[in-house]
Amino acid sequence: MPPTVTVSPDLQAVLRVGDVGIDLPGSGAAPGLDAEIQRVCDALRSRWGSKPPHEIEALEPARRLYRDLGIDPTKTRPSSEALLRRVLRGDPFPRILPAVDIGNLCSLEFMLSVGIYDCGRIQGDVVVRRGLPGEAYAGIRKERVNLEGRLAVCDAPGPFGNPTSDSDRTKVTRETRRLLFLIFAPTAVDPPALDRHLSLVQERYKRLLA
Repeated sequence: MPPTVTVSPDLQAVLRVGDVGIDLPGSGAAPGLDAEIQRVCDALRSRWGSKPPHEIEALEPARRLYRDLGIDPTKTRPSSEALLRRVLRGDPFPRILPAVDIGNLCSLEFMLSVGIYDCGRIQGDVVVRRGLPGEAYAGIRKERVNLEGRLAVCDAPGPFGNPTSDSDRTKVTRETRRLLFLIFAPTAVDPPALDRHLSLVQERYKRLLA
């Protein structure tokens, strides 16, 4: 069973988090992923390629969440926006591992930040809260990710993720067999819409991973 995920009371007026556990097959192969990435990226370039990011209305929910949290989204961009900017520039979609790439593709399509974590490295249940003064963790390819005042995804040992940069401790590797997948949304995204996103996440992992 994946851990139980809750949002701290002080954030419940602005933040809604969707969560689902995903079992991964042993091979880690995703034979249909290249075509899926191409399809989604082509559709986004066709729809938004002529507009500057500040005119793309689909980016507003993620930006609104950051503003509600007191974070300037033009200085600290939601990961979904960073992905879209990359795609609209014509840069290659970033490839890491198929299990991560599928999650990033979902983030790009939803225009919401997601978290993709190795359940085997999470200890106890999970709470999403504001980072405390001085809190930080070792990030993926980063020495230190500062969390003070920002969203922090935490388990018993402490923080391990946020919507911008995740920790080395719970990163997904080739040995990962179960994911915890989170979607970070403002409360303007209603529960049925979030449930539809989570259903697509499950369908995409099941369909694409061999």
